[in-house]
Amino acid sequence: MQENNHANHDSALIVNDGIEQPPIVNPYIGNFYKKNKVKLFSAEEYVNGILAGNISVLSQAITLVESNRHDHRVMAMEIVERCQGYGKESMRIGITGVPGAGKSTFIEAFGGMITSLGHKLAVLAIDPSSERSKGSILGDKTRMETLCSDPNAFIRPSPSSGSLGGVARKTRESIVLCEAAGFDVIFIETVGVGQSETTVHSMSDFFLLLMLAGAGDELQGIKRGIMEMSDLIAITKADGSNINKATLAKALYTNALHLFPPSESGWIPTAMTSSAITKEGLKDILAKIEEYFVMTKANGYYYKKRKEQSRFWMYETINEGLRDKFFENEKVQSKLVEFEDSVMEGKMGSFSAAAELLEIYKNNI
Repeated sequence: MQENNHANHDSALIVNDGIEQPPIVNPYIGNFYKKNKVKLFSAEEYVNGILAGNISVLSQAITLVESNRHDHRVMAMEIVERCQGYGKESMRIGITGVPGAGKSTFIEAFGGMITSLGHKLAVLAIDPSSERSKGSILGDKTRMETLCSDPNAFIRPSPSSGSLGGVARKTRESIVLCEAAGFDVIFIETVGVGQSETTVHSMSDFFLLLMLAGAGDELQGIKRGIMEMSDLIAITKADGSNINKATLAKALYTNALHLFPPSESGWIPTAMTSSAITKEGLKDILAKIEEYFVMTKANGYYYKKRKEQSRFWMYETINEGLRDKFFENEKVQSKLVEFEDSVMEGKMGSFSAAAELLEIYKNNI
């Protein structure tokens, strides 16, 4: 018998050599990443690609806008600045709603109808980020499969990253890029009824609130401020056995809206019913939105609001820039942890610590 090199001479057991195992990590994985690495264009190439309606370039430009890297932010600012002014007659529609109202289902059905009429639609969805992991699901594309395959629609979910201000600025800049790429209707979908609605209202022309009938007292659980911001309330899922409940909710909301003081635009908000399944009410909602734009453009409110929003975003950008400069300051960074520990241990008050850090920043800029 042939002796095996690995055999134990004191044992009758013979173990043959096995097959050499492949490495756990694919040795060619580096070639894959090199091949699929996204090329970073120049600002000129980004602007030309966006103006030509290249969706791939538009997506990459929005990624630059969302990046926190300083060099990316500098390039993104140049791109956005050069793309300004292409959406002077566009329709920016903010959409929010209570949980379970079916925002994604409504947007897919409503958006599909809008693109079928010859419009180009961009959907900018703000997805909530986990406070623990800081991650986001970004699942809007999975919930809008039909709209995703529409050549005249562009869907871009963005993580909130725990900061409404940052998302607002990034979304505002993304709107500018989408309009420069030829999208004349922009949906800004929020994470739900809450603080973000005020921010979205500051970047949209029309504010649409989606409500669900038959979920308890129709006028409870919703902030007065959000109803006052709304230009139209749409009662969703008005189909099947829910039609009567939706009709009753429509009457209740319509009456409630009449209690608010008249808006500066002269527009009188109302409530309507709709169904994303049967498509009932969608054309009526679009007709109401178009009526709003005709009226506000005729009386000048549309352009006045755009100017006021531009001024608002100038100040917001200044505030955010100052905040970034403050935390990037080396002297502030060297003292920040020390002051933070002192505040948590009760050795220093929050306000005095903040005042001292601001003084350190002022003396070292």
